[in-house]
Amino acid sequence: MTSHETAAPELRDSTGRMREFAFDDRDFETIRALVKTSTGINLTPQKRELVYGRLAVRLRALGLRTFREYREIVAADPEEQVRLCNAITTNLTSFFREPHHFEHLRDQFLPAHLDQTARPRLRIWSAGCSTGEEAYSIAMIVLESLPDALSRDVRVLATDVDSDVLATAAAGHYSAERIKGVSDGRVRRFFSEHKERGRSSFVVRPEVRQLVTFKQLNLIQPLPMAGPLDVIFCRNTVIYFDKSTQRDLFARIAPLQRPGDLLYLGHSESLLSVSTDYESIGRTTYLRR
Repeated sequence: MTSHETAAPELRDSTGRMREFAFDDRDFETIRALVKTSTGINLTPQKRELVYGRLAVRLRALGLRTFREYREIVAADPEEQVRLCNAITTNLTSFFREPHHFEHLRDQFLPAHLDQTARPRLRIWSAGCSTGEEAYSIAMIVLESLPDALSRDVRVLATDVDSDVLATAAAGHYSAERIKGVSDGRVRRFFSEHKERGRSSFVVRPEVRQLVTFKQLNLIQPLPMAGPLDVIFCRNTVIYFDKSTQRDLFARIAPLQRPGDLLYLGHSESLLSVSTDYESIGRTTYLRR
């Protein structure tokens, strides 16, 4: 046992309430370092209670009493490392979230792309696709704009580090609550309704799913795609990276795009002090220089 672990375990949270599991500074720093190395996500001290809450589920499942016990298991079990990272990853998403990007894609980019007959190929990357809503939203916009998209060389690549959410994305099966933001017309066109025990759920239709390929990808590792990528949605993902990790990522992303190709970021993200390879054209929308 190290000197760091001889202190009494912390059994109260930041509000003074008693914890279910012992959780001290060493626990948090060890988990924080593992997540940073594995995913690039920078867990600030403000995320300490989030880490406790997300991982307490794993401790209960494993029948453990302390985070020190959990750290010992993680150190010896690569599969548990994956489960840890899956638990920590934030997966807040929805169909047509931040709709101005989809409107720009539909109204500005795709019509111009259609006019460039020398570029019939279309590749769009949804980086950090979570449970698939973003990728399927992109595919729906493409189908609305290009009625013959299925006969064209059109693909949407959707990636995420979290294997659990990718399984949900690939299934394309959503509760009625998850599609509340989708218009009635799009629901009728792009989803099949299923009813069981009086409750409705919705499955993405094959014409949409046919355009999308889901793959597991860790953004801090080498990017396997060759490009060029006409459009990249990298939204609400790099906000969890520190500036150094962001610079490295966009230094690897930029060569995958040509001048005039598009990059969309999340509403609280920017490339300021991160990359000079892109020009802002407003509302977290960027053109490759």
